[in-house]
Amino acid sequence: MYNPMLDTFLTVADCGSFTKAAQQLFLSPTAVMKQMNTLEQQMEVTLLKRTSAGIRLTDAGAAIYQDSKFLIDYSKKSIAHAKTIQSAEDTTFCVGTSLLNPAKPFMDLWYRMSQYFPGYKLHLVPFEDNHDGILSEIENLGVKFDFLIGVCDSKAWLSRCRFLELGKYRKMVAVPRFHRLANKNLIHVEDLHGETLMMVKAGDSGVNDFIRNDLTRHHPEIQIEDTSQFYDLDVFNHCAESNKVLLTIECWQEVHPGLVTIPVAWEYDIPYGLLYSPDAPADVLRFVELVYT
Repeated sequence: MYNPMLDTFLTVADCGSFTKAAQQLFLSPTAVMKQMNTLEQQMEVTLLKRTSAGIRLTDAGAAIYQDSKFLIDYSKKSIAHAKTIQSAEDTTFCVGTSLLNPAKPFMDLWYRMSQYFPGYKLHLVPFEDNHDGILSEIENLGVKFDFLIGVCDSKAWLSRCRFLELGKYRKMVAVPRFHRLANKNLIHVEDLHGETLMMVKAGDSGVNDFIRNDLTRHHPEIQIEDTSQFYDLDVFNHCAESNKVLLTIECWQEVHPGLVTIPVAWEYDIPYGLLYSPDAPADVLRFVELVYT
């Protein structure tokens, strides 16, 4: 932050002697003199009067002497302030949150685990559930945020992060409020005969692929329509604006006010859990380990 030779200059000025200053600084008198010569050359200012009686400050040197004390003190305070900020950053967990991947399940974890992280704070970082950009958000784990909580059965997601399963969400269906099935409390698969069921295209999710294969084989009366690889609000809007059925999960019941989410008489579910970087720092790994145990 400042030229460290200023410390030597202040000591020389206070001692009035290169030799005495050298003793305090644990340097040789020659090394002290070289520093002062170099400092004067860099500043292009004569700081010291060298006399047989000792060292005295020039008028310019006296001005530098006073300003150096202020500069050094200000620099130390600035560094201390920066370290405080860094310390706060080092003791903050950044948690991503979005409409489809809300941070609430993490908050429930945090209330159990915070006792092991005294002084730590949480910072929620919003992001968009855009199907074109979601993979880049997953890749931001460890950079933009430390954790995400989300449904994760995606090969593309799992190739970019680590995943600790916390539980499972039931697979359900959502229909527009004017749909013929909207008033049902429970839907049987046969109720979907003649309907168009929207779901992610095959190849990325083992659970969804299993459901697709089962329905295709045993319920060909259900027409399956591919959505984008990853759900976003556009998928829910399309369902609400059509007369179609959307394969969804229980935690997304409030995503779209124009849709009604209904349980189905089947045993399908999908895992959700904690997502974190493959190169996560020690405190993140410690949090994961505590959750796991």
